[in-house]
Amino acid sequence: MEVMDQDMVQQLFDDNARFRMLYEEHLLLEKELQHLDEKSHLTPEEEVERKKVQKLKLAGKDEMERILKAYRQ
Repeated sequence: MEVMDQDMVQQLFDDNARFRMLYEEHLLLEKELQHLDEKSHLTPEEEVERKKVQKLKLAGKDEMERILKAYRQ
C-alpha cells in the first residue's frame, strides 16, 4: 500500500465510524483465520467456519475499498 493510501486509511479510521468498525473487524477475522490455519487438520465444522470467516473478511475488505474509492473522489 502506498504512503498516500496509508494516510487515507488513517484519516478514514479517525473520521469514519463505519470504516473503523470494518477495519477492526477485518483484523479480528484475520486473527481467527490465522488461528484456524495453524491447525494441522480441520474438522468439517472448522472448514465451514474457515470459509465463513474468509467470506466475511473479503466482504469487509470490499466495503473498505468502496469507502476508500469514494474518499479519493
